[in-house]
Amino acid sequence: MSLIRRCLLPLLLSLPLLVHAAEPRATPSAADQARTLMLDNRPIFLFLAGQGSLTPEQRLQRTLERINALQPEDLRQPVQAAPFADGRLRGLALSVRGKPLFTILEGDLDPGDQLTLEQAGERARDRLNELRQAVLEQRSPQRIVQSSLLALLACGLFAAALYLIARARAASRRRLAQSPADALPLLAGRLQLRRFLLAAERQLVDITALLSALVAGYVWLGYTLAQFPYTRPLGRKLAAAFYQLLATIADDFLSALPGLAIVAVIFLLARLIGRGLGLLFGTVERGQLELPGLHAETVGATRRLASVILWLFALIVAYPYLPGANSDAFKGVSVFFGLMVTLGSAGLMNHAMSGLVLIYSRALRPGDYVKIGEAEGTVSELSALSTKIRTGQGFEVTIPNAVAVGGLVNNYSRHDGEAGAMVATRVTIGYDTPWRQVEALLELAARRTAGIDPAAPPQVRKLALQDFYIEYELQAKLARGEQAPAVRDALHGEILDAFNEFGVQIMSPHFVEQPAQPIAVPAERWREPPARQ
Repeated sequence: MSLIRRCLLPLLLSLPLLVHAAEPRATPSAADQARTLMLDNRPIFLFLAGQGSLTPEQRLQRTLERINALQPEDLRQPVQAAPFADGRLRGLALSVRGKPLFTILEGDLDPGDQLTLEQAGERARDRLNELRQAVLEQRSPQRIVQSSLLALLACGLFAAALYLIARARAASRRRLAQSPADALPLLAGRLQLRRFLLAAERQLVDITALLSALVAGYVWLGYTLAQFPYTRPLGRKLAAAFYQLLATIADDFLSALPGLAIVAVIFLLARLIGRGLGLLFGTVERGQLELPGLHAETVGATRRLASVILWLFALIVAYPYLPGANSDAFKGVSVFFGLMVTLGSAGLMNHAMSGLVLIYSRALRPGDYVKIGEAEGTVSELSALSTKIRTGQGFEVTIPNAVAVGGLVNNYSRHDGEAGAMVATRVTIGYDTPWRQVEALLELAARRTAGIDPAAPPQVRKLALQDFYIEYELQAKLARGEQAPAVRDALHGEILDAFNEFGVQIMSPHFVEQPAQPIAVPAERWREPPARQ
């Protein structure tokens, strides 16, 4: 096999390369592949017409035979194109050093290419000359050495790029490891997400380093392949794909700039309005301004609610101007997100609306001592979804707002205007103790209790006449700033002391059988001390 045959042996590929050619198809069919002249992985020309008794496939085979018969000295001469006329056939004859290669006929031209016969011949001639130069380069020791040196230099630069990427990654991870693990200021210390964010930042650094290494490897591979004639088409294809990607990204970015500018203006206006509302609500919260329907207890929730509504409105207005907003992928993500919100927000919205009821009804506020169901303690947090109560035992109880709204809420910290808050307790005393004495003992215990307002006289009511005892209720007014649970505890102690001091049995009797003598209080005992005379 001759040197020319080894260098120019055509390879009919099943997957041709994408090139900017006039006649060869970018995506050829099986029939087109059988009629395409391929040399060194490069499509040269597509035979479409017959010539005399020769079919396009036979013309291709004859061309291959002529190319295989070329001598080394033939490659030093350029390919020439001359007009050809044979009866009714008109075309261009391509030859090298007077040796014919193939003929381009008018029937070979595809109307879709919109090329004249001269233009098609010029393109085919240029491809053959380019291929001829590549073969000469393969035979030139100087060119091989130069290409090898450039490839080695590219390898060195690639290795240096990988080293710098690794150093930058290591430095970034060290800097992240040295950053303080404090709580984020925007979360006011409520959520400790710093560790999660640090892990996410480390992953972002690793992904960035990996993408940088892949880009560097892609550039290195394309440049290295372009240095050698046989792999130059593949290298050019990689470079063209990379440049096309960059051009697409740049074009999309420039096309998105007007929309992004509008989005920036919308969000800037939303931020300015939010800042203005924040100043207004802050003035109301500090008591410097009064607005109808807006109270100090509800201004915080109103600020958050107004901020959410404002930013949602800004997002809705800016949505059409976002890059890719009209794409099917963006619409699919929007539909999926809406479906997830619809399916998962039923219970969430119930708790959120219940939280608004609690806030705007001013039933609770942080610092109030309340009893919700079985939980009793101080309200430590009133959020949109739940209410947190710190009990006397030091536990924190979380109550969903829907549960709080659906149950009974006792707030012991609220005063009802000038009347003040009341503390109440009940006792059951047998019928053998005069009711006047029981009332006097309960009033005495109330006057002795610290935290009871001495200016307001306590009240005693007889709630029920049961089978074995009488049920009494004592109500007393709390002093300002006192907590009902603590005062009630002290009041119970004073009641026990007062009843023991005057020898009154506080146990409620239950009879097994009827006593022999009637259980009644004689008149002379009706006003025994400390009952009033």
